[in-house]
Amino acid sequence: MALKGVWQLKKLVVSYCNWGGSNRGIRAFMDSESPALIEKNPQLEVVTALSRGQHPYLKGEYQMKGWCVMCVKNMDTEEVLLNATRLRNSLGRKVVKLRTRHVTKYPSVQGILTTTVIL
Repeated sequence: MALKGVWQLKKLVVSYCNWGGSNRGIRAFMDSESPALIEKNPQLEVVTALSRGQHPYLKGEYQMKGWCVMCVKNMDTEEVLLNATRLRNSLGRKVVKLRTRHVTKYPSVQGILTTTVIL
């Protein structure tokens, strides 16, 4: 996802094994879908890492010094592509639950505006 016109995902690391059975879908993804993904996203650096005897994963490294890892074990080509696009579309931040519905830098001196009228 772009934040202020800048894509946040800068590197996508594709780690897989060339002989494991759980890596079948990601090997097919590297043959068929990966060139189209690289062509559609010129701002993205795609790096492949061969790690023998390990389950496959996608690791996204973001501009704001964040990273996210998704396991793609036993997934087919479409699911691997879906996870790669999810990594591309995310901001790379952790999800934080807000304590209040209204977040402001300068809270109101008059109090919170309500629609109920007390007479």
